[in-house]
Amino acid sequence: MDLHLKNKVVLVTGGASGLGKTIVEILAEEGAKVAINYRSRKETADSLVSELRSKFGVESLAVYADVSNESEVRSMFDEIELKLGSIHAVVNNAAYCANPECANLTLDEFKKCVDINLQGLFLVCRETVQRLRQKKSKGNIVNISSQAALRGSASGKTAYDMTKAGILGFTRSLAIEVGKDGINVNAVLPGLMYTEIIAAAIDADPERFNKRSLLGRIAKTEEIAQVAVFLCSDRASYMTGASVDVSGGMALH
Repeated sequence: MDLHLKNKVVLVTGGASGLGKTIVEILAEEGAKVAINYRSRKETADSLVSELRSKFGVESLAVYADVSNESEVRSMFDEIELKLGSIHAVVNNAAYCANPECANLTLDEFKKCVDINLQGLFLVCRETVQRLRQKKSKGNIVNISSQAALRGSASGKTAYDMTKAGILGFTRSLAIEVGKDGINVNAVLPGLMYTEIIAAAIDADPERFNKRSLLGRIAKTEEIAQVAVFLCSDRASYMTGASVDVSGGMALH
C-alpha cells in the first residue's frame, strides 16, 4: 500500500536507535524525508543518514536537540525547515526509563523521566502545532506510549509507567484541541520488543519474555514501527485521539 509519504518531511525523536531507527528506515523506504533527532548518538545518527541516502535515495538529516529543552526544540525545527522543508508529521519516540522501584527512586531520576517523556513530548507537540497552524497545513502527530501505561510494571518502573500513562491523556486532549485544524494526534502502545537495550536479558531467558504475550513471542521492532508509520500518513486520515495497542495481547486494550 502506498502511504503517500513520498517527499513528506517527518521528524522522529530518539530516531538513531531501537524502535526509532526502525521507524526512520520504514519512513525512508516510503520515500519520506526524515529528520533523525538525537541527543547523545551523533555518530550513530550521521551513519544512519548516510545509510538512508545510499539505500533509499532520500533526503535525511541528523539533528541534535535535548527534547526537554525549549530553545533546543525550537532550533531543531528551524534547522529541519531550512534543510528539508516544512514538517508534515512527528513521531515522539524519545524516552528515558528510570528503573528503581518507587521507594528507591531519587528525585533527580524521577524528574529526568518526566522531563524527557512528558515535557519533551509536550514541547515537540506544541512546536509542531504552532508551525502547522501558521502555515494552515494538515499534519500528524504520533506519540509512542507503552502497554505499561495500562498494566504497570512488575520490575520497578513506576516513574516510566506514570509518564507513559500521561502520554495517553495528553494525546486525547491534544486531539480534541487541534482536530479542527486538520491535525491528527494518536498514540501507539508497544509491548515487549527485541531491541539492543534488552537483547542480552531476552537472549539469557527468552521463555520468560515470550510467555508474556498471547502470541507466545516478543515483537520485532518492524511490527511496531509499521503501525507508527501508518499513523504518519494520510491513510490514517480518520484516526485521531486513538491509542493503538500493538502489544501482542499484553494489554488487551
